[in-house]
Amino acid sequence: MNSSQFDQAREQMLRRQLQARAIHDRRVLAAMARVPREQFVDAAARDHAYADRALPIDCGQTISQPYIVGLMSQGLGCRGNETVLEIGTGSGYQTAVLAEIAQEVISIERHEELSKRAAARLADLGYRNVTLIVGDGTLGWPARAPYDRIMVTAAALGCPAALFDQLREGGRVVIPVGGHDCQTLKVVTKVGGARDEIDLAPCRFVPLVGAQGWPEPPAGD
Repeated sequence: MNSSQFDQAREQMLRRQLQARAIHDRRVLAAMARVPREQFVDAAARDHAYADRALPIDCGQTISQPYIVGLMSQGLGCRGNETVLEIGTGSGYQTAVLAEIAQEVISIERHEELSKRAAARLADLGYRNVTLIVGDGTLGWPARAPYDRIMVTAAALGCPAALFDQLREGGRVVIPVGGHDCQTLKVVTKVGGARDEIDLAPCRFVPLVGAQGWPEPPAGD
């Protein structure tokens, strides 16, 4: 596909996959209209960048389908002045969308290779409000807490305590919660220091690995 074909595919994604499924947040729609998703997928999959499905990336991870990216981003309810903590940088596509709708993004990835590649892509596209960190995302990043919003792009049994502790009062965490095979995408809001949860949709993510998540898979898995 050439540049104009990617532009057309992006426009079709917005209409058929997002707006048709009640993704209505104007900031999110504008962000996903600007971010070139084809730049974040492997060359072999580039022609399928705007397909209505997740795509594999290196290190056994995935880039979420556009609808899920839109739904999670909309669930954050960003107005543009927030500091967002993202757990699971992956390809950097969701990071770029967050950088468009928030003031600052701090993104943690446990795979150094993925973090380096995402950093290069984001720099090439001119994003300067993103800080990438290699580490255990289940523990968050206390040095910059509290956060206005937290997005977790991997499946957990529940919202890790470390992340909820680093959330500002009135802030939101968007996180997939459940077992290995299926989860429910939730918005968890801190209200009076307690958790108020809303279910958004069923989903399926790779597991959140770390001290407050799933154990490290055996070598070779």
